[in-house]
Amino acid sequence: MKVHHLNCGTMHPPGSRLVCHVLLIETANGLVLVDSGYGLGDIADPKRRVGPVRHLVRPVFAPDETAVRQVERLGFRRDDVRHIVVTHFDVDHIGGLSDFPDAQVHLTADEARGTVHSPSWRERIRYRPLQWAHGPNLVEHRPDGDRWRGFAAARELDMIAPGIVLIALPGHTRGHAAVAVDAGTRWLLHAGDAFYHHGTLGDRSAIPASLRGMETFIAYDGKQVRDNHARLAELYRQDDPDLTIVNAHDPVLYEKARASA
Repeated sequence: MKVHHLNCGTMHPPGSRLVCHVLLIETANGLVLVDSGYGLGDIADPKRRVGPVRHLVRPVFAPDETAVRQVERLGFRRDDVRHIVVTHFDVDHIGGLSDFPDAQVHLTADEARGTVHSPSWRERIRYRPLQWAHGPNLVEHRPDGDRWRGFAAARELDMIAPGIVLIALPGHTRGHAAVAVDAGTRWLLHAGDAFYHHGTLGDRSAIPASLRGMETFIAYDGKQVRDNHARLAELYRQDDPDLTIVNAHDPVLYEKARASA
């Protein structure tokens, strides 16, 4: 499967520059997105669709950065995107869903409960239902039957294509997930927001204090976040030649992945 690395939302929180690292995967069954970044609707109505968090993370809101515009620049149509696998439902990960209204949207059942079905009061504050008011076709998964490289709960999404694996990695949100993709010569592990900065995988002293604070403040379960940090750092130290770890927001990891694609 050919994988394109897209930045679907540059952001400038205090002291940092972040990206919204989205994967575009070419499969025999059409195109697949992993996350969708900000969408055209967010740019048109940021107050209602993104909410007050926009003042903290300060997105650029550039139409050319949206997934739909980048898909079109690559020579595809928006309806070529048949599936979108989301790591979680934060605003900077699902804003582009409404730009692909016919795509199936895959997420964990726990994330669906914490957003669409029965959110807690904290989750009602966190999420923006207007981003899914177009009524996307949600496909819920329970990644609890298999293991993947030491992660206890994973599920291959073979209904989309072989080699796309949804891995339960809760902590940042109730049902947060990572997504592993077999890119042929290596696996890509998109860890979503399981960690923010590449220093988490090695030199933690390199992590800006502002990012540490933001990660801690927004975490659904801080202990699970720390456990995920430890597991991902261990996997990184193993230095498997057939595995590349990326996340949603680190520009260094994003540029390295683009350069090696």
